[in-house]
Amino acid sequence: MAVSRVSFGFLAVAVAFIFVIALPAVQALSPAPAPAPTSDGTSIDQGVAYVLMLVALVLTYLIHAADFRF
Repeated sequence: MAVSRVSFGFLAVAVAFIFVIALPAVQALSPAPAPAPTSDGTSIDQGVAYVLMLVALVLTYLIHAADFRF
């Protein structure tokens, strides 16, 4: 009877020790969340370039459509 109480006590302490050590380690291995998307300014620069090219195209069309004769 004394052996089973000692074995049960040792087993309970061992299981508790494993849970104390193993559970935080399992949670620490979870993947980190993905970083938030950031803009490095290239998309803004590209947008400005497209707008400027559109303005140049419209001005070119208007100038050639007016067909000024001096």
